[in-house]
Amino acid sequence: MTNKISAGTIARSVVLLLALVNQVLSMLGIQTIPIADEDVNTLIATGWTIAASLAAWWKNNSFTQAALAGDALKDEIRAREE
Repeated sequence: MTNKISAGTIARSVVLLLALVNQVLSMLGIQTIPIADEDVNTLIATGWTIAASLAAWWKNNSFTQAALAGDALKDEIRAREE
């Protein structure tokens, strides 16, 4: 039986990747959001990066088959405890 990576894990990973790319572009001086005020642009890029990083860090992002199997075992144990 092969476990599948959850849609939430993929979505959080994509958002984190986009935030990191956005931050790098901002650091290189490439305008990532079409706003004239660079301070607002930097603030938004930094806020987006922080939010995506916290969301990706907070959730359990299992990519390997062993990690997915461990998640399934954890869910079974928690279901028995209820």
